Amino acid sequence: MKMDFIGAHMSMAGGYSRAWDRAEEAGCHAMQIFTKNNMQWEAGPISQDSAEVFRKRTAALRLPVCGHAGYLINLGAKAGPTARRSLIALSDELDRAELLGLPFLVLHPGNHMGAGEKNGIRTISSNLRSVLKKSKTKKVKVALETTAGQGTGIGHRFEHLAEIYERVDMPSRIGFCLDTCHVFAAGYDISHARGLATTLKEFDKLLGLEKILGFHFNDSKTGLGSRVDRHEHVGKGHIGIEPFKELLNTHAFARVPKILETPKGINGRADIHNLKILRGLIRK
Repeated sequence: MKMDFIGAHMSMAGGYSRAWDRAEEAGCHAMQIFTKNNMQWEAGPISQDSAEVFRKRTAALRLPVCGHAGYLINLGAKAGPTARRSLIALSDELDRAELLGLPFLVLHPGNHMGAGEKNGIRTISSNLRSVLKKSKTKKVKVALETTAGQGTGIGHRFEHLAEIYERVDMPSRIGFCLDTCHVFAAGYDISHARGLATTLKEFDKLLGLEKILGFHFNDSKTGLGSRVDRHEHVGKGHIGIEPFKELLNTHAFARVPKILETPKGINGRADIHNLKILRGLIRK
């Protein structure tokens, strides 16, 4: 069976290995998980036995898996409780990711909270560098995610990510996650082949396509440049099928995991449907 490295985000409720059970049931060839509850600052430690079972399962399946950092983390926060807790939480998540054998952790860059984009970028860069320098793990990479630009979010322009990358100056520890919904909502028109090609060319110039560690494959419920982050099923939103077809058939991305973050539907059945649509786009 040809591995296409298309998968979905899966719940680890009931144990980390249960996430692989759900992924296999849906027909995933890649998976993303949270290392803990994504809306809580703290979590109990992962037992060595649980981590070993998960790592062995991953090795046996020989499929890519990654983590996604919790949504409370904001490296753009000014000095204070949120900033302090964000640094601690990210450091902890990197440790958890390494214990689970995850090669990278997807991270929303952060929100400037009214301080302005320039100050936000400087704060995010400083905090991210600090966490990576102090972290006990030296293997897990951070995949900065492209954002929709909602509210005071940083990362909706490739220039934002490029500046963070340069300021952190730890190239072996940082890559990127390109979210199709987010870039479209941010104003990059990837809904047709020419627009996608232009967007990828700009990404390559500023960041380097080889630094894309993963994709989030989501259609968008909102229009081009809306700056509103609302995911839709593949082909059912404003983006349409074309960019997914192009990305799936781009040789350079053949082994890059492509993760669905679309609505799950009843008992996760929507994942099965979306995966079927995506696989139908792959040229034989």
